[in-house]
Amino acid sequence: MKTKLIILLLLVAGCSLKAQDPATVFSVAPKDTSYWKLSGISGITFSQTTLVNWAAGGENSIPINFNLNGSLDYAKGKWAWDNDLALQYGVTYSDEYDWRKNADKISFTSKLGYQINKKFYYSLLVDYNTQFAKGYNYPNTEQYMSKLMAPGYSNSALGIDYKPNDNFSIFFSPISTRFLFVMDDSLSNAGAYGIDPGDKIQVEAGSLLKVSMKKNVMKNVDIISVFDAFTPYNENFGNIDMNWDLLVNFKINEVFTATLNTTLRYYDREHYVNSAGIDEGPKIQFKEMFGLGVAYSF
Repeated sequence: MKTKLIILLLLVAGCSLKAQDPATVFSVAPKDTSYWKLSGISGITFSQTTLVNWAAGGENSIPINFNLNGSLDYAKGKWAWDNDLALQYGVTYSDEYDWRKNADKISFTSKLGYQINKKFYYSLLVDYNTQFAKGYNYPNTEQYMSKLMAPGYSNSALGIDYKPNDNFSIFFSPISTRFLFVMDDSLSNAGAYGIDPGDKIQVEAGSLLKVSMKKNVMKNVDIISVFDAFTPYNENFGNIDMNWDLLVNFKINEVFTATLNTTLRYYDREHYVNSAGIDEGPKIQFKEMFGLGVAYSF
């Protein structure tokens, strides 16, 4: 009797499974990822200079640079969460000086917004900027002037974000806090980057403006631009520290690309002295790098 009952139950279960789609019986419903958007550009660029008996002088050199600019954005209902990561590292080889660092950047920005209307959001922004490796005031390589987290800059800000589309944003915060990190004993004790000697963290309240753009301006030409300006609420109020990073990517064909990276910087401080004893302000600083290489857009 028990054997017949077991056979009957197996037959009923088999008929039930046969009547259903096997994919629905044994699979789990996939997560809805339609609210997320991943995009960006990464690549390696290089150039070369070779001189043989060149009367005007010079030296053989090979610069190599890596860069990554990626975004992971979330949008659902009235909520928007934008995350941007920019990485850059480059070295140059020359006959006289061997290998030298020529570019080094870690930059991350996260912005959470709640929609007021079609173009404006209440937003909370947090960002962080530093570098990967030690930096030197070449040709002096005995004493480094910077390293990971020395310096490091971070902003925490609450404000209004004007965002007419997914490619453009103007964020303004009258309630912003900037953190300066010098997490190295020798640089901290030297009072590098304007920090009080011996301190490793400096905090300033102030106002922050951040303008971001990611756009395909024409066929095979993409631009990523980030500009930010900060003024503190202290004796330096009205003095504006500015930084503008620009990446232009020219796609030549399916394999090769040309990349232009520029940084324009201005520190409006009377005595903003770095660890090498170089006064960084107030004066305009500019860096430009152009190279041919391979890139991948996603």
